[in-house]
Amino acid sequence: MIRTISPNRTSFGRCSACTVRSFSICGALDQADLAEFERIARHVHLAPNEALFTAGQLAHSVHNVTAGVARLYKLLPDGRRQVVGFALPGDFLGMAPTDRYSFSADAVDSLTVCRFSREAFAHFIEQRPHFLLRINAFAARELMLAQEQMLLLGRRTAEEKVASFLVGWRKRLAHIGDERQTIALPMSRQDIADYLGLTIETVSRTLTRFEREKMLIIVAGGVRLLDPSRAAAMAAA
Repeated sequence: MIRTISPNRTSFGRCSACTVRSFSICGALDQADLAEFERIARHVHLAPNEALFTAGQLAHSVHNVTAGVARLYKLLPDGRRQVVGFALPGDFLGMAPTDRYSFSADAVDSLTVCRFSREAFAHFIEQRPHFLLRINAFAARELMLAQEQMLLLGRRTAEEKVASFLVGWRKRLAHIGDERQTIALPMSRQDIADYLGLTIETVSRTLTRFEREKMLIIVAGGVRLLDPSRAAAMAAA
């Protein structure tokens, strides 16, 4: 069940102490603006697989991910699922161009977000044009990721797709300070398959082949790259 904590009671000062602030949209705010930003926020906690929002739902809120990973997807008319991305701490979700969400988002693992009503968020932006520049920069990054996803789904082999996913995911984790040798993969093999436009069997076979060829080791909760140069070369093909 989704749990919401009012910032006026138990989360005072939470924004100031937030570990993802430097690489999220609120990194552009000074202390005075941050206090107002915290006032309009609601801190929401979701268990694995709980829905944050669904495609077609009225887009009353926007969300800033502060912990965990969210799965972003669309259901095709024939019932198949296309995963369009994975949101990490610092990512901003829900700025729909219309009054309804165009895709669905749910929790891969335990997920925490800051939730803002669209009305309060829009009013906050109107008074702070410098903040709008920060949001535009995030929107440009999302467009770049969407373009990379289109390339990924194009004329690439299964091996190139899986290698590209691992290299790209590793870079995104490093961006938020996770530079461990093991690449954490909280999403399922099915999630990865639905993201890459492959079958789960193909993803599993490809990872096993990479392990047999000593490019990586499959470990609990992820993989450890043994030959990152080869993976990067395959990703760039």
